Amino acid sequence: MTETSRQTAFTALMRVERDGSYSNIALDMILSKSSLSQRDKNFVSGIFYGVIEKCLLLDYNISLYSDIPLNKLDMEIITIIRMGLYQIFFMDSVPPSAAVNETVQLCHNNRFSSAAGFVNGILHSALEYGSIRLPNPKKGKSKFYSISFSCPERIVKIWRQSYGDDITRDILESLDGRPPINARVNTLKTNIDELKKSFEASDVQAEYSDLTENCLELSNTGSIEKLPQYRKGFFHIQDTASQICCKMLEVKENQTVLDVCAAPGGKSFTLAQMMNNKGKIISCDLYESRLGLVENGAKRLSIDIISTVAGDSSSMSDLPMADRVLCDVPCSGLGIIRRKPELRYKEDLGLDKLPDIQYLILCNSARFVKSGGIMIYSTCTLNPWENNENARKFLNEHDDFEPYALKLPDNIKRVIEENENELTLFPHINDTDGFFISAFRRK
Repeated sequence: MTETSRQTAFTALMRVERDGSYSNIALDMILSKSSLSQRDKNFVSGIFYGVIEKCLLLDYNISLYSDIPLNKLDMEIITIIRMGLYQIFFMDSVPPSAAVNETVQLCHNNRFSSAAGFVNGILHSALEYGSIRLPNPKKGKSKFYSISFSCPERIVKIWRQSYGDDITRDILESLDGRPPINARVNTLKTNIDELKKSFEASDVQAEYSDLTENCLELSNTGSIEKLPQYRKGFFHIQDTASQICCKMLEVKENQTVLDVCAAPGGKSFTLAQMMNNKGKIISCDLYESRLGLVENGAKRLSIDIISTVAGDSSSMSDLPMADRVLCDVPCSGLGIIRRKPELRYKEDLGLDKLPDIQYLILCNSARFVKSGGIMIYSTCTLNPWENNENARKFLNEHDDFEPYALKLPDNIKRVIEENENELTLFPHINDTDGFFISAFRRK
């Protein structure tokens, strides 16, 4: 089969649908083996992420024009129609006639010629109507938000209940498009000015972050792993929210630091750099195979104070006492939907079980905090039951700990009412991942 940009996008989308692959991993794997030009690869990425991000909206429109219920259609046909509708209504560079013709051709190329007329009919009906269609907001605001922004109602309802309609709409609007790529400068090998010049000499655009030090926002990177600066260990990729979280731990040289849910290692690396590679960091993870990512990353960055331990952080008992403990727990991931857009469609986000699991990890991790030591509890989700509620429950049940006020930079403001030891970062405010940070000190 001839390699085309639309066929490549279709193949990648089906890999996400059929295999449950993470979008970024599926697309990167396919594009790394592709002979398409960079322009065509950009086109593939546009359709691929656009279809995933607007899946519910596209399916709602398919249902309006199809005599066959969606659950009776082959997933391949649904995916092909989604691609066609997305090109028609959201890609100005594609003439409508080309969008229709190329979409119908995908049916023939993938042994679905019998569905070509059906696909053609739906696309022409949508073109005749002239615009994408939305449900009536008067018949339910949560459903209107859900379809308009392609986010399941159960998530919309959590956000509306927790943060109100204005913030919810802002969060939903922030889900479209690709998130920034932030590079944490490896200060053990270089400095931010030298790395910025090096990137620019390689035609990679690099801008100073206004949220945290030693951070560059990158664009026009191509494959990150192929950059010479990456291979030399001059940086690692880390969102600014995670970098801010590390800063809040206030690590110092020669301390013992425990990172209880460390893989793939980004926070351990940043903490090691903040400690000038002096002291000890114990990076733990449930899966030994994932600890290989931590070890390999530390080697690339020339960090030698990190040791790894495999085990269940909710019950581990053979860890040393630490000056600082980072408890960045597994979560529902509602703060990183724009980074992994397929997360929003997971049938089970674990919202019933996760808060209890997170709380067990937090309580067990607290056993290893030295007197006067600081512990951070954090997640990459926007859900008070995983965030503020767990933090406050911990303080209510642990008299030997007290809230530790976060020292926020002037450019980081609280958006919602929270205690001084808590901070929720919203993607629409500072262009970070959605993230929660809370701090405690052992008396």
